[in-house]
This record gives sequence, structure tokens and C-alpha cells, in this order.
Amino acid sequence: MKKVLTIAGSDCSGGAGIQADLKTFAAHGVYGMSVITSVVAENTARVISYQDIAPTIINEQMTAVFEDIYPDAVKIGMLSCADTMLAVASSLQEWQPKNIVLDPVMYAKNGDALMEPQAIDTLIKNVLPLATLITPNIPEAEKIADCSITSLKEMEQAAKAIYERCHSAVLIKGGHRSGEATDILYDGENIYSYTSERIATKNTHGTGCTFSSAIASQLALGVPLDQAISKAKKYITTAIAHSLELGEGHGPTNHFYSLYRDGLKEEQSQ
Repeated sequence: MKKVLTIAGSDCSGGAGIQADLKTFAAHGVYGMSVITSVVAENTARVISYQDIAPTIINEQMTAVFEDIYPDAVKIGMLSCADTMLAVASSLQEWQPKNIVLDPVMYAKNGDALMEPQAIDTLIKNVLPLATLITPNIPEAEKIADCSITSLKEMEQAAKAIYERCHSAVLIKGGHRSGEATDILYDGENIYSYTSERIATKNTHGTGCTFSSAIASQLALGVPLDQAISKAKKYITTAIAHSLELGEGHGPTNHFYSLYRDGLKEEQSQ
């Protein structure tokens, strides 16, 4: 069985962060492991607070995983401060994993900040260059590339600018634009686009976490990057199309829709 590690924050309401990542790994048939960077008190409507895990404990969690069950891919999510970023970067440089998918989580779905603004430079300098693929949404890409994005052409230009800064493949997600949901990948040589219909729902809590975890799962399974993104795009689109009407805010996606529909049917009593 392939193994995937998520390094991210914990969402107690279950729709995003570590919880969403582990559900996504399970849905893809890979073995999920986790390193928690922050404990976040949040739900579908708001972030109440969060507490960062001490850098030493982050490093020790990573040592515990890598020395025993070495992952085939790594997904990175919430890194709220420079100390956390440097701790994660140090362990990644020590253990040298392949297939690192980094989702630069700066804001929760409701707009609450999950990354200290002064830490963005540390993210760009010390963490993004370690990634195989970076998956910012448009506001995050604007921060990293220091530009404004209002069109597909500007998404392409921003992806190239981020690549030039970090030398990692860049997938800019188009969920914040109107019209069809088009994501743009630049891998250092070619531009690819991935388009799906825009689904009319407010229940999109954890979509970025889920999408990046699906890509990491596909990479762990040996799927080439452009195909891994295409397969993950289909998965997240299905999860959004059948999202769950839970909570008062942005409800979660349905990570196990296909499983609930097709598998593990309840045994009938004799």
C-alpha cells in the first residue's frame, strides 16, 4: 500500500485540514499519516482561535513518521508562522521525500487569517522551493507573485512568476473567479488548463485541502503530475457536487461520496 503524509493544521469540525486530508487519502486507497502543525478551533462559520505546535514537536512527529513508515508523497497545508515553516523545512531537507504538494493556506473559507502576514517571505524563501507542486488559490497566488490576477492570462503569468521565484511547478486554482472553474498549471515548460463546471453551492469548506491531498495521493500511486491533477480535479468536483449541508456556514465537501454510493454496503441480518 502507498503511504501519504499530511503536514497541516487540525480542523475540529472535520471539513478541512488534517481531517479532510486523511479522509481524502482513505478515499484514494492510500495509507494516511499526519504531522499536526496547529490546533485550530473552527467550524463552518468561523475560526475562533488556533495554537501552534512547538517546532520541536513538529520535528519529532516528522522523525517518528519518516524513520518508520517512509511516505511516497507529502501534502503540506497550514503553516501559520515562520518558526513552524522553518521546522518543517528543516525536516524535509533532512528526510528528502519525493512528491511534495504544498497548499499555501493563508485564509480559512470565511476569510479568517491562518498565516501571519510577516511569515509569507519565509514561506517563499524557505518552504516553497522544496515543493514538487504549489497549489495557491488566486488571492494566495497574488500574495506570492506580488501581482493582481483578473484573467486566465494573468493566472498564467502569475504561475510563471512563482515558478521563477521557487522553481516548483505551480497550479493556480480558479475557484475565486466567475464562470467555469479553470485551474492553470505551469511546470517550468508547459502550461496546462483544467476546467470543470462551477457548482452552485456554498458548501466548499476544505476544498483546497482536499484537492491538494487528492493530487498527493495520485502522485503516490505513480500517476504523472498533469494526469494526477486531472484525476484529482474530477474527485474534488464530485465531492463539491455532492457536498454536505452541515453547519451554519460553508459546509464540508463529501469525501466519500463514491464509497457511500457503491461500497461497504451494510450486511443484511440473517
